[in-house]
Amino acid sequence: MVDKLKIESISPSGKVSTTFNTTLNPNSIKHDLGIGYTNDPLLHPQAQGDIAPKVDFQGYQSEKLDFDIMIDATGVVEQKKAKSVQDQLALLKKATYAYNGKQHEPNPVIITWGKTLSFRGRLTSMGISYVLFDTNGVPLRATVSLKFTKFLTEKEKQAIAKKSSPDLTHIVEFKMGDTLPQLCQEIYNDSSYYMDVARANQLVSVRQIAPGTKLYFPPLV
Repeated sequence: MVDKLKIESISPSGKVSTTFNTTLNPNSIKHDLGIGYTNDPLLHPQAQGDIAPKVDFQGYQSEKLDFDIMIDATGVVEQKKAKSVQDQLALLKKATYAYNGKQHEPNPVIITWGKTLSFRGRLTSMGISYVLFDTNGVPLRATVSLKFTKFLTEKEKQAIAKKSSPDLTHIVEFKMGDTLPQLCQEIYNDSSYYMDVARANQLVSVRQIAPGTKLYFPPLV
């Protein structure tokens, strides 16, 4: 039996609320990964003769998953129960695109295919191309281009990023209500480093930091 690609909508309780099974598997899948770096000349002035500027690790960029699927209602593709193109699209939209009123956003999904693919993400784009119609203009076949971005819970993000580690470089955006000692406590587990951070960022005052300011927290040595 051929494994079919499956898209499952995950409710806030963690249970599967809607499942969409493809009738035809995609011919290819594109999986993009990326890493972000900062290149701030104020933090790392480039000396004359340097071959390349110093860059600091900023974080992992969201993984992306792109693929196309074909939805068929010609009868050529065997299905347990024949469904129109519109019915199949309605189920796909329910699984990936429908708005969850309680959460005020669409549900995340889990995309699986055999033992090779398991991706938890959110739909970012759906493009539908109707490629075949009957004599009455009813669509019999459509190609759907789907794009997803990686979705992680807050606990998963913290486990992967280990943002509390004092051995890593941190770039933090200062927000209203933040204080430098408080941020040092969160990152270094020691608020007394706030003057060192102020010097590293060439701050004139530790009490008058504008919200939105990007602060550099160097690793402890």
